[in-house]
Amino acid sequence: MEVIDGIDNIKRSFRNPVITIGNFDGVHIGHLSLFQRVKEVAEALEGESIVITFNPHPTKVLYPSNGPPLITPYEQKVLLIEDAGIDVFMVIEFTHEFAKMTASEFVHKIIHQQIGTRAMVVGPDYRFGYKREGDIPALTRMGEKLNFEVHVVTDLTTNGTEVSSSTIREFVLAGDLDSARKMLGRDYQVAGKVIRGRDRGGRLLGFPTANLQLIDELTPRPGVYATAVIIDDQLYDGATNIGYSPTFQNGAFSVETHIIHFNKDIYGKVIQVRFIERLRDEKTFSGPEELSDQIRKDVEKAREVLAEYRTNTLGTKQ
Repeated sequence: MEVIDGIDNIKRSFRNPVITIGNFDGVHIGHLSLFQRVKEVAEALEGESIVITFNPHPTKVLYPSNGPPLITPYEQKVLLIEDAGIDVFMVIEFTHEFAKMTASEFVHKIIHQQIGTRAMVVGPDYRFGYKREGDIPALTRMGEKLNFEVHVVTDLTTNGTEVSSSTIREFVLAGDLDSARKMLGRDYQVAGKVIRGRDRGGRLLGFPTANLQLIDELTPRPGVYATAVIIDDQLYDGATNIGYSPTFQNGAFSVETHIIHFNKDIYGKVIQVRFIERLRDEKTFSGPEELSDQIRKDVEKAREVLAEYRTNTLGTKQ
């Protein structure tokens, strides 16, 4: 997949470009249906499929203190869109100046002049331009004048609920991993650098943990989870605690993973943690001994959950 970082860095003409534009936070199954339609139209036109997104996410610019946590950091978004089989991934730098561009300016300058769009694929609620003034009827009228088609992909639902980034975010925050998985089309995951913590896991409890300095912004609700851990492209079983370590009364939020049957030094490495099933709430224990006994039970339960999960997925890539 060709990656173009910035509209001004377009160095060539595209062959009958078919585009879709959006934030695509989560790159969920609704987004994938848009990408599939883009590829189908591009094939019919013997053209190139192009996904255009914004960086930073517009909420980070327009509402820096009130924007929701992102489901997918930019780097993960690029990889997921590449996996979807898109030809070109284009990033527009989102600034306050860009946000003031009218719908007409956006279509004429960027969609038509700079990209030369032949077809555009959008969702049913697509809005664009300053204060979201542009809608699909306006886009269709401009497309007729500028010689590009507009294709609308209807909403995708699962169990009667519309698939959306905001709904997925709510599921993850609630610890409802199964519902989030159905909308994402994959396990929810976070990534982070392994940093040195307080060394209580191995020293006091007998269960060493990888303490993560998170790259991601969105974490499931506090509790204990059965997780799959990816280190150097190798998959390991894990049990992950998210929360504030109430037994030790330090109040510090952490994401700590005990990687089962693993004893290598991974400080400084970036690892991925995929959340498979929520095991229990975080709670306060009488002391290290009682907590250690519970962790032993958590690890055994995590192993059972992960073994069953692998059986049910028949070894397919998650």
